[in-house]
Amino acid sequence: MKKRKKIKKQKLIAGWREWAQLPELNVEMIKVKIDTGAKTSSLHAFDLSIVSYMGRDCVQFDVHPIQDNDIITHTCICPIVDYRWITSSTGHKQKRFIINTTLKMGDFSSLVEVSLANRDEMGFRMLVGRNALKGSILVDPSHSFLLTHKHR
Repeated sequence: MKKRKKIKKQKLIAGWREWAQLPELNVEMIKVKIDTGAKTSSLHAFDLSIVSYMGRDCVQFDVHPIQDNDIITHTCICPIVDYRWITSSTGHKQKRFIINTTLKMGDFSSLVEVSLANRDEMGFRMLVGRNALKGSILVDPSHSFLLTHKHR
């Protein structure tokens, strides 16, 4: 009996930063940092509250998708997937809401787990962690915007 060759899917190559979309949150453009040191992705969110929506516990929050721009704001409502203790890069532990949402970067699209945190003081409104990339994307840290064109 012949063995069938398993066809490997070609992995995409991302730069250390990319432009992304979060279509379910109506975020058309957000600059993200690819952070393979982080397990879970993290999104800048503020004014978080628990609400009931269609019989489910959800989190309502606001997002400023563009760094240094407090005018553009998106209000989002997502089902709560989990609450998890997350350790930041500074070693600070914080219990965060976890949601699932679709992340798009160029031809890449995937449902990803995202923790919600206030990232006002950080350089990027979103970090994309290694769980979101697993099996699909390789990262070239010497380049930027390989999946997406630099925003003009």
